Parts: sequence; structure tokens; C-alpha cells
Amino acid sequence: MESIMNLMEGFGLALSPMNLLWVVVGCLLGTAVGVLPGLGSSMAVALLLPMTFALDPTGAFIMFAGVYFGGLFGDSTMAILMNTPGQASAIASTFEGHRMAKAGRAPQALATAAIGAFIGGMIGSIVVVFLAPALADFSANFGPQEFFALALFAFVATSSVVADSILKGLCSLIIGLGIAVVGIDQTSGAERFSFGVPQLFDGISLVTVTVAILALGEVFHIASRVRRDPTNRVIQAKGRPFLSGREFREALPAWLRGTGIGLPFGVIPAGGADVPTFVAYGLERQLDRRRKKPQFGKGAIRGLAAPEAAGNATTGTAMGALLSLGLPISATAAIMLAAFEQYGLQPGPLMFDRSPDLVWALLASFFIAMVVLLILNLPFAPLWAKLLVIPRPYLYAGITVFCGMGVYATSGSTFDLLMLLGIGLLGFALRRFGVPLAPLMIGMVLGPLFETSMRDALASSNQSYGVFVDGPIPVAIYALLALSLAISIVGRVRSKARKDT
Repeated sequence: MESIMNLMEGFGLALSPMNLLWVVVGCLLGTAVGVLPGLGSSMAVALLLPMTFALDPTGAFIMFAGVYFGGLFGDSTMAILMNTPGQASAIASTFEGHRMAKAGRAPQALATAAIGAFIGGMIGSIVVVFLAPALADFSANFGPQEFFALALFAFVATSSVVADSILKGLCSLIIGLGIAVVGIDQTSGAERFSFGVPQLFDGISLVTVTVAILALGEVFHIASRVRRDPTNRVIQAKGRPFLSGREFREALPAWLRGTGIGLPFGVIPAGGADVPTFVAYGLERQLDRRRKKPQFGKGAIRGLAAPEAAGNATTGTAMGALLSLGLPISATAAIMLAAFEQYGLQPGPLMFDRSPDLVWALLASFFIAMVVLLILNLPFAPLWAKLLVIPRPYLYAGITVFCGMGVYATSGSTFDLLMLLGIGLLGFALRRFGVPLAPLMIGMVLGPLFETSMRDALASSNQSYGVFVDGPIPVAIYALLALSLAISIVGRVRSKARKDT
């Protein structure tokens, strides 16, 4: 009951004219960026990060939430109409969604995706409202060794379990940790990797790294392949932009199953919405094989409905984990955590007590964003495809200018612009060689927490390393990590065996 009362107060703040405007602006920007091939919600949040410091924190995070969810909606539109997903979480939607579009059912496919994202997001938001305060109370028992174990779990899971190549995942993580330790150590006063450059004494700004890696690096990557990658034809969505009763009844079980699969992945640092969308698709495919007339391969509505619901359900609960535990499960969530820190806020156990107005207004904005996105995407999804008529050189040149303006507006430093260029080239090189970016972002964001927790734990135990397994919570986290690694290794061995045969 207390959560409901707090949520109602949050709605009172989120529905103020100005905050409502930020929700709509965030949804529009997120959907627009998500629609553009190769871009996604993480780039949209990264670009907006330096430009929202003039806003009050509540308005800024409400807009971020709209961008985050809007990006997922936009990703699906291009996955269905062009067979070109904006992010990995939309890949599963291309399999049956694009087949539906090719079969002349593009409006129904877009409606299936929009309703699925709405259902998954709404149920995920409801779970967060009741789960997040309980998680925050539980995490109030965390000490340095628990936070150390949690950060270690995030590092290993994102770099080894989720990444296609363990070596590449670890390389990305090490780069992120290396960037995080640049500057003067606050404890010892020692200079670390600053090479005597005064501008590096305070470390490298999270804003600069985020914009460079996720936005400028992507622009360089797209520019390098503009004459190599073929441009898929956009399928025109003409017809009724809603589902018939039979189609709705067909998709409803898949929406609910996908939501059920996506919810728990939001609190597991396993790469965000990518894994649950494939799990949901795989389950529907297994169930389809038992039917008298299998539909998969012909544009099965369930093959689109389940991953769409799973992706948004994961995103909803991921925000709960971020607010209550301070744990980012994906690159986009890591940017959100960086944004909180830029405002001097620290997500975690105390945030619900110290900043209740912001937290509950943000949670209320999730529900508002879902309704706004359903209105924007159910009837108007085909109109978003018109953004593709913008010439690519103009589009990506504009993004590059925004990158430079955003970073310079934040720091006013020419040196930071040079850092932006250098790290942007690093981001391009990582993409060029298939190195995942999420471990880098999570390593940089959680690196300070990892280091501080390790030092505090050792200091409180008289330098005894046994403190890291002292207590049931660290032991449970390590056990879960070992189980995740075992499942990952078995899966990779089986996959390799199938390829060999």
C-alpha cells in the first residue's frame, strides 16, 4: 500500500506540464534514433547526457526513461520493415516480424510489436514499483564485501557469459577498468596513468567516454562501411494498423510468456535485453513445432510477440535494479548510472530515502512513457520510416557536431575534444574487430565501486582476504556466478560440437 501511495505522489510530479513534456520529448527522440539503422537507445542516451545538465534531475531522468523505452520501440520498427535491427535486442524480432511484413502483414507486425512492448513494459514497471523498495531494503544490509562481489559478478557476467568471445569481452573490460583508474588516487595521492598531463589528474570524464564510445565511434563505423553494406528496401506498411480478434488471441499467450521470461533478466547482469529476447523466441519456436500446422518460417505472430514483450519487460526491471542496487545490467543502464553520478546522486539502498521525489516520479514516468509510445507507434509506426529519407552524410555529420558540442558545453575544454576524438577512434576500432562495448562501459562505471569496496573490506578485516567470502550474500553471489559460468561453458561446448559435426 505504501508503494501505491508513493507512486500516486510520483504521478502528481510526473504529470506536471513540464515533466509531461520531457516524457513526450524523450519518447519522440528515442523512437526517432531507434528507427535509424545502426543507431539505438544507448546512442540516444549518450548524446543527450551532456545536454541535460541544464535541466533539474527529475526532468532529465524522466526524459532519459522516455528515450530508453522509445529506442526499443524504434529498433523494432526497422527490424520489421527493413530487416535491420538497430540493436541486438531487436534481432529476434526480425525473424518472423520481417516475414510478416514481406507477406503483406507489415501493419499487423508493427501493431504486434507495439502492443507486446507495451504489455512487457507495463508489467515490468508494475513489478518494479513493488520490487524495487524491497530490493533497496535488502541491499541496505550490503557492506563492502557484498558490493565487491556484486561488481565482480557484473564484470565476469558481461565480459565472459554474454560476449561471443571471452577474450574480446575481457579485453573490453580491462580497457574500461584502465580508463576508470586514470588520474590521482584519492586514497594514496598517487598519480596513475596520467603521464604528467595536468588535464588527466582528475581522471577522464564519463560523459566524454560515453559520447565517444557509443556515439562518435558508431558514426565512424557507419561511415567506414557506407559503400560496403547494402541498404535494405523498406517495406511499405499499408492496411489496418490493428489486430483482429483472432490475431490478438493468437499473440496474447506469447506476449505473457515473453514478459515472464524477460522480467528476471532485468536484475541479472547478463547483457540487458539481448538474451531474453532470444530465449523467448526459442520457446515459441519449440511450442510451434508441436502444433498441427507450424507457422514459424511463414511469419508467425507469436515469434514476434514474445521477444518484443521480453525485451521491454527486461528493460523495466533493469531500471528497478539500477535504482535499488546501483547495478547496471547493460551499456545503456551504465550510462544512466553515470548520469546519476553526474548529478551527485548515487543509486542504491539509500536513494529511496534520500531522493524519494525523483525516484517515484521516475517510476511513474515509466507508465506514462508506455502509453505515449503506444499512441505514437500503434497507428504512426510507418511514418517513422520517413526518417530514412534524410541523406546519411547529413545525418551522421549532424550527430558528430552534437557530440562535440555536448562535450565542449560540459567541460569547456579543448583537451576534452581531443580526448573525444581519440576515444571515438578507439570505439571505432573496437567495433571493427567485434569487441563488445558493454563490458567497457560497465568496467568504467563500476570500477571505482569495485576498488573502493575492495579497499574498505580489506581495511575492516585487517587485510584478511577471507572477508570476501564472509557472509551468506557474497557466497550466494559467487555461487550464482559459478552456475552462470558453467551454463555458459556447456552451451559453448555444445555449440562447437554441433558446428564440428
